[in-house]
Amino acid sequence: MESDAQDQNFGLDKEIQTDFQKEMSYGDYLHLDNILSSQRLLSDHHDEMLFIIIHQTSELWMKLILHEVNAAIQCILRNDLEPSFKMLSRVSKIQQQLIQSWNVLTTLTPADYMQFRHKLGRSSGFQSYQNRLIEFALGQKNPGKLAVYRHQADLYKKMCDALGEPSIYDAAISALAANGLPVDGVVLKRDWSVCYEPNNSVEEAWLAVYRNTDKYWDLYELAEKLVDIGNQQQLWRFHHLTTVERIIGHKKGTGGSSGVPYLKKVIDHQFFPELLSLRTKL
Repeated sequence: MESDAQDQNFGLDKEIQTDFQKEMSYGDYLHLDNILSSQRLLSDHHDEMLFIIIHQTSELWMKLILHEVNAAIQCILRNDLEPSFKMLSRVSKIQQQLIQSWNVLTTLTPADYMQFRHKLGRSSGFQSYQNRLIEFALGQKNPGKLAVYRHQADLYKKMCDALGEPSIYDAAISALAANGLPVDGVVLKRDWSVCYEPNNSVEEAWLAVYRNTDKYWDLYELAEKLVDIGNQQQLWRFHHLTTVERIIGHKKGTGGSSGVPYLKKVIDHQFFPELLSLRTKL
């Protein structure tokens, strides 16, 4: 009776399910016991919890990016562009969440981070295989970065396979050709495991799209979705750089990279080059 009275005082609807002996609960569905028990601190420092959760949640967001981008690639390869637009819009929103996560991490001060940084050993965000898969899906292919995964045979094979798959930009270029725009055959049949190089015929094809948006509206919308994603990816990288610089300065990364100098080089990479270069010629 006391429990019923408390439920009524708090406005609990009578129809709300409260008996989960034989029903699946919210926590069951989401496997919260597994997720919330995965924050295993290696130090007794208060801020290590922040550090772990930021990186774990980032990996979950990256998983969703890959889910959406890979599905979008398949749609575009079928020249079925419209379903990909929602997926790509979602990706850009997820990227905004990832960018915001760096702002949260900046509340970790250098003095506090030094209290547990040594516990990381040689582990590093450089080793994030999902981040690499995102780069591959966006067209930044680099076989040299696969070496850090050789100790995990199944993962290494997965990464090698992904390296040889068409990126979303390769798919977009194939959509240009499928819609009657002339693209050099060498681009359409190129080695997908190699990082894409700009091509004049691709730029001319995109220029035709931008000069006649009514005729090529779907291709135009696809192009702008890709530009959004490319910009957000660069913003994420920039915030990564500034966060690292703020917390550890120019120390080397725990995984052996040069740290800030390496991150500055990464920012120089340009996604979907013709979609940016064409703007000067319009």
